[in-house]
Amino acid sequence: MSIAGRPVAGRLRARVPALTARVVARLLSDLPVYAELPHEEIAGDIADIVQHNLRLFADVLEHRRAVTDDELAQQRDSAAQRAEEGVPLDAILTAYQVGVAMCWEETAQDAGPGDLPDVLEIMDRILVLQQQLTSAVSGAYLEARQILDSQEHGGRHALMAALLTGEDLDGFTRRTGLRPAARYLTMTLALAPHPDETGAGPAPGPGAGVAARRKIRRIRAALDRYAGTPALTALDASGGTVLLPVAEPPPWDGPGGLCDLIAGATRAAGVPVTAAAETASPAGVPAAVARNGEIVDLVARTGRAPGLYRLADVLLEYQLSRPSEALRGLAGLLSPLDAKPELLHTLETYLGHGLDRRAAAAALHVHPNTVDYRIRRIDRLTGLSPARPADLQHLSAALVARRSV
Repeated sequence: MSIAGRPVAGRLRARVPALTARVVARLLSDLPVYAELPHEEIAGDIADIVQHNLRLFADVLEHRRAVTDDELAQQRDSAAQRAEEGVPLDAILTAYQVGVAMCWEETAQDAGPGDLPDVLEIMDRILVLQQQLTSAVSGAYLEARQILDSQEHGGRHALMAALLTGEDLDGFTRRTGLRPAARYLTMTLALAPHPDETGAGPAPGPGAGVAARRKIRRIRAALDRYAGTPALTALDASGGTVLLPVAEPPPWDGPGGLCDLIAGATRAAGVPVTAAAETASPAGVPAAVARNGEIVDLVARTGRAPGLYRLADVLLEYQLSRPSEALRGLAGLLSPLDAKPELLHTLETYLGHGLDRRAAAAALHVHPNTVDYRIRRIDRLTGLSPARPADLQHLSAALVARRSV
């Protein structure tokens, strides 16, 4: 094949050194991730692979053939190395596209009307080569990333298991080479089902399994962004445990605080999220995770709204949920209401609305006078009235105890 009366392959080979320099300069100016690579790598590996591709294309044109699988070994090795360095796949494929485009410009720049048949064949050859390069590079990159991700995930899973079970961490580090962080933010999450998991959405959902995985993936992404590193997680559709390495206990409120994190995770997942959090040393992780689980359970049993909680938010409920003889005695204060579920529900609603009879009536869909009547009946049956401060404390504690026994 010739353009302007000169063989294309020979001309391209003669221009390989200069064209390589131009391609590398273009990669550095157009792709910031390449500019961040070490200079010796740019001048070595990157320049070598560009030069290799240009000479390969010259061979393709000279012999009018596609490349063989063996001839793409260097490209696959380069892609695997970029994967290990964390260079994104889209940047690598863009680099190959830039190189192919500049090679095409160099080859066809002097073409005239009489060169049309050879120009069309060159275009066809270069498109086939680009397809082969894209396939080989993508496959090698993804294979390398799968191996790296599997190793990384396996290491994270082993570290999380060691932290949760209270394993001897010094021995774990000697055995695996993995060292725990100085502190961990431990979190227990409870995730409500997404409408797509139950088929209750406005449009047909993608299936419960897909919807659940999508929800979990979005939660993990929010956690990873907050931590700046992959979180240690054990999550399923209903929730689970999260460990985030932290240098210092993160703020609870305000910009960048944990409340913001849970609010962001709620928006991302599209479901209510209830969470409990506590910062602990590696040795304290098992106890902190156990407390978090109890707090989330207490929040659910006491009908509190989704959100982020700590032990200080549920001190009374937590203490009253500890096994003791007094617990059953407190719960028994409301036993006269066992046969009157409407009275028990009214009491819970009335206390939950801060003794506001109108708000309680609205929540119960009854007249405020009905609330007053039921409160008087509760007083007659139990001898306890929310209107008396001492009785109010007993009634609140009895409701908590009733849910705990």
